Amino acid sequence: MPRKLFVTTALPYANAPFHIGHIMEYVQADIWVRFQRLQGHKVNFVCADDAHGAPIMLKAEAEGVTPEELVAKVAESHRRDYQRFGISFDNFYSTHSEENRELSAEIFLALQKAGFIETKTIEQFFDPVKKMFLPDRYIKGECPKCGTKDQYGDSCENCGAVYAPTDLKNPYSALTGAKPVLKKSDHFFFKLSDPRCVEFLRAWTQDGKLQPEVANKVREWLDSGLNDWDITRDAPYFGIEIPNAPEKYFYVWLDAPIGYLASLRNYLEKKGQDFAKYLADPKVEQIHFIGKDIIYFHTLFWPAMLKYSERKVPDNVYVHGFLQLSGEKMSKSRGVSVSPQRYIDIGLNPEWIRYYFAAKLNAHVEDMDFNPDDFLARINSDLVGKYVNIASRAAGFIGKRFGGVLSEEPLSAGRELKHKMRGNLAAPVPDDEQAPAILFEVRSFADAIAADYEAREFSKAIRQIMFLADRVNQYVDEQKPWEIAKEAGQDAALQWFCTLYLELFRILTIYLKPVLPKVAEEVEEFLGLKPLAWEDVGTPLKTGHKVQPYRHLVSRIDSKQIDELLEPPAEAKPEPPAKASVVAEAPEFKLEPIEPPRPPVILPVGDTISIDDFSKIDLRIARIVDAELVPDADKLLKLTLDIGIESNRTVFAGIRTVYTPKDLIGRLTVMVANLAPRKMRFGESQGMVLAAGDGNSIYLLAPDSGAMPGMRIK
Repeated sequence: MPRKLFVTTALPYANAPFHIGHIMEYVQADIWVRFQRLQGHKVNFVCADDAHGAPIMLKAEAEGVTPEELVAKVAESHRRDYQRFGISFDNFYSTHSEENRELSAEIFLALQKAGFIETKTIEQFFDPVKKMFLPDRYIKGECPKCGTKDQYGDSCENCGAVYAPTDLKNPYSALTGAKPVLKKSDHFFFKLSDPRCVEFLRAWTQDGKLQPEVANKVREWLDSGLNDWDITRDAPYFGIEIPNAPEKYFYVWLDAPIGYLASLRNYLEKKGQDFAKYLADPKVEQIHFIGKDIIYFHTLFWPAMLKYSERKVPDNVYVHGFLQLSGEKMSKSRGVSVSPQRYIDIGLNPEWIRYYFAAKLNAHVEDMDFNPDDFLARINSDLVGKYVNIASRAAGFIGKRFGGVLSEEPLSAGRELKHKMRGNLAAPVPDDEQAPAILFEVRSFADAIAADYEAREFSKAIRQIMFLADRVNQYVDEQKPWEIAKEAGQDAALQWFCTLYLELFRILTIYLKPVLPKVAEEVEEFLGLKPLAWEDVGTPLKTGHKVQPYRHLVSRIDSKQIDELLEPPAEAKPEPPAKASVVAEAPEFKLEPIEPPRPPVILPVGDTISIDDFSKIDLRIARIVDAELVPDADKLLKLTLDIGIESNRTVFAGIRTVYTPKDLIGRLTVMVANLAPRKMRFGESQGMVLAAGDGNSIYLLAPDSGAMPGMRIK
């Protein structure tokens, strides 16, 4: 039976164009959605702009426009860009909508009736210069847990602690730099600490709806105790007014996820469908794709809000890591970024980056590295050198020698063709089993590749598909159709072989269609076929079928295009200081000068060792299941490592100056497993993780996607 799927991605904030991290998440979700549709499942894939909050209000004020005008302008750019990257949203809406206002009010009133809303008088920071209450993200100070400076008012980027803004030490306004003052205000709170919520969340988060590493992190939060959630903001504020509470507005993190439902409702009602009836269907699966920075909201607040307003709770929340550029955290101000708008504007093919993301993505919460050299090599080698090469090698003969008409002989007719060719022993003879064998082999991978797509193990699916492309190219090299073409009387054999090559290419295209939708459309046009579905893997091209003239499907990347992509645009250069009232002058918005890169320090190769010496070192793949700061140690992090074959190992690594604990949890790395334990004043270090460095930087080593904890490195 076809599945019924309601799928969302995290909502982009409506104050700026997409960054490359948005595109990575949308491509991940889109590949999964397109695969489901290829399987014949019914999918409603929606998103919306997150259009509310103080940042949008303040930016609109700085630009001299209304918030509505600002979000409308940004929404136009968002729609253009997701379409240019082939993202197949059924509906892209906005949280600034009547549907969202109604749903937010309904959910709030239902929670209030059920006893989950409480009113408290709080002391809140107020900017005496700006004359407004400060949202959490506009208050900065020292983390109350670890003491790190310049942390936001809701959570610490260093240790991951979650706290109230009033807990910060030495706070200051990020808008004006002024010391904020405390003022009292009545706020509504969602009682997340209610025992009913805690009991529900313990069950909901531990029954397979979340990835193991996410479930473990959520369990830590639950074990440490949940705080009630302030869902109120005071005027002036751009958002949705709380029912029966003038001058009080919903905190954006309440109405933003409700935007998922608002976008779905808008879409279904446009199609004449009943929104409430759709979500009441027990067969509907609600799936969210998000980044690891918003786990807390989507795995605690969101399901609890839905549960106790008597609405459907999510079936799965799929979390991905961050996107880095050549091992460095993306940062526009430092020029470490890839602009998706620039990518398209300079003529780079969006199918290229979709393929590259697919080749790197897996089901774990791991940061992904965009390496320009690797990007160029993968596209030129895999897509051009392997996949498209199969079609180009066959299409020329079929078009020029046979007018685009495929063989009249079925693809299982190797034995019959061999009999016809016995008169000319100089010509290559098809093997009785080889043709059916290669066809069977390529078809036989369908279930395994489908399982990888379903599990979001896209990198594994791509490796299998490229393995098959290698096998097909090897088969072509062995059969040498260019030599068959030179032999008199061998036209039937040549036509049959080239038909087989195109059939194998057709199957590979089905396997790649979730990743390369535009290429797949062009292949369908070339082969003269209706849109391919997954079930078509076993339905071969018809004998005597006519194909269209072949046009090149994927071109190679020129290294000059990569250079142009990475060249910092003029607008990334630091600008002169703005007026005091402009948001850009706030500490977190200042653009820092880009330091010129220092040449790496390359040390000479060490003394020669024997293979026996090397074999004594037991190198293993390890997963970092936990990472902690080490008190009184400026350079050390305490890592808990899973090496798959015994209890977890503890390792103290001198990487604190480069990595924060939350950046490491869930990542794979390499460790020396048989190093003698070393007693330190902080505890016992039971091994060593491997990193590269030049004296200036440290780069933790990581295996390719698909490696598993415990695998030995040889």
